[in-house]
Amino acid sequence: MVGVAGMRGRQTVRGMFQSLGVILVAAGVMYLFIPHDENADPVKAKDYRVELVTAQRVAPYPVLAPEGLGEGWKATVVSYKREQSDAWQLGFLDPDTQYVALHQSTAEPEKFVPKVTQQAKDTGKTQTVAGQVWQRWEGEKYDALVRTDGGATTVVTGTASFERLAEMAGALQSKKA
Repeated sequence: MVGVAGMRGRQTVRGMFQSLGVILVAAGVMYLFIPHDENADPVKAKDYRVELVTAQRVAPYPVLAPEGLGEGWKATVVSYKREQSDAWQLGFLDPDTQYVALHQSTAEPEKFVPKVTQQAKDTGKTQTVAGQVWQRWEGEKYDALVRTDGGATTVVTGTASFERLAEMAGALQSKKA
């Protein structure tokens, strides 16, 4: 003879499975009828023009941004932090979906460069890009091209190849607002 508690336990478990079945059917219907595009690019490009003009107006150095990069470059990160040594950051995904970032700051290069390059080290080698000499830094996570000029240190860094980093460095322009 089954007691009242045993019947209630079976009813509770059965009710739980029935509820789960209803939820799964509802989720399946929503999946089928709500439009979705598996080929859509999940990364939305940022428009950084307002932040760039603001940084160019207030920074004590010529703020740089790329001009004329080819197809497939998407800006994903932008910030200017006056209170953090006038730090300008502009991050991109390159056409190969590798990360490339531009960092500029008036902070001490010895502290600033390792911070923004995820602890990359100076190789002692240089690379000339668009007539400018850059130091090559290499790291476990990011490589970088680095130069100090105009009162600021400029770092082009990321997971991309040195070829892509040089492409970004060569496209950098300054237009004082």
